[in-house]
Amino acid sequence: GGRWRYLFRAVDKHGRLIASMLAGRRDTGAAYRFLRKALRAVSDYPPSSITTDKLASYPKAILRLQDEGLLPNDVVHRTSKYLNNILEADHGALKRVIRPTRGFQTMTTAAATLKGFEIMRMIRRGHYNKRGWRAI
Repeated sequence: GGRWRYLFRAVDKHGRLIASMLAGRRDTGAAYRFLRKALRAVSDYPPSSITTDKLASYPKAILRLQDEGLLPNDVVHRTSKYLNNILEADHGALKRVIRPTRGFQTMTTAAATLKGFEIMRMIRRGHYNKRGWRAI
């Protein structure tokens, strides 16, 4: 619809998708909601480290999750621009698939289409678990 939207994505160290979320803003509230969603997806095996870009919202969201007891206090937050290459490379491949759509009219349409793109990519890579949307 002519307005920027932000796609939050979490992948594990093997490149498997953990969670994704489309948001209208890239603030602390959105970062918190996304990280909470990603932590629920990996509740069986909590992360030992979280690698993000240098957005100032992430440390605040991580601290809030630790204060609420949803994230262990010993989790390391890394912000090196080279450590998130797995995500950036994966994100670039997704952008190549999105570009021909020439944008989306609504958030609902964008979210549904992006979820479909992600599922198709997971199936193609062999990361799809038949029991649900989660990567194995």
